Amino acid sequence: MNTVRVLLSLIANLDWSLKKFDVKNAFMDGDLEEEVYIDMPPGYGLSNNSRKVCKLRKALYGLKQSPRAWLGRFTEAMKKYGYHQGNSDHTLFIKHIDGKITLLIIYVNDMVVTSDDVVEMGKLQKYLASEFEMKDLGALKYFLGIELTYSATSTCLFQRKYVLDLLTDIGMLGCALAETSVV
Repeated sequence: MNTVRVLLSLIANLDWSLKKFDVKNAFMDGDLEEEVYIDMPPGYGLSNNSRKVCKLRKALYGLKQSPRAWLGRFTEAMKKYGYHQGNSDHTLFIKHIDGKITLLIIYVNDMVVTSDDVVEMGKLQKYLASEFEMKDLGALKYFLGIELTYSATSTCLFQRKYVLDLLTDIGMLGCALAETSVV
């Protein structure tokens, strides 16, 4: 989360562009490093007492190895394109070209990209779209449960949805506001 805070600070202070992308079926892009076997899917036409299993070639959602396999595949693609992985945060990728910087943060299958070079941002988007099935979500408005609004002079973070969900969970969404604050 500290990396996200630094990224948002850069955006607020330097007025950089900011975009969000989503990789569809990200965990299915990961390559497994070890052998993983699963039971045959139900209805595959085998008798119930059959002892046959399937060897997975690719990661699947729900498999404990999937997140690491996906990040490994994504990291390989980013390094191939000239990005360096952060030393203290392996979900941060950095590229310096002619005094300009492009930063990418990935959280599971959501990517946030910011830069002082909109041309590089476009090239990165095209490259990633050639490597993965992606969706361009446009300007960043929501990330990790935080709503964002930003302009050239400010960046505002809100957790309105989180608070409303909490109030709904405890049955207090329709309650009247108190005249005095609770201490």
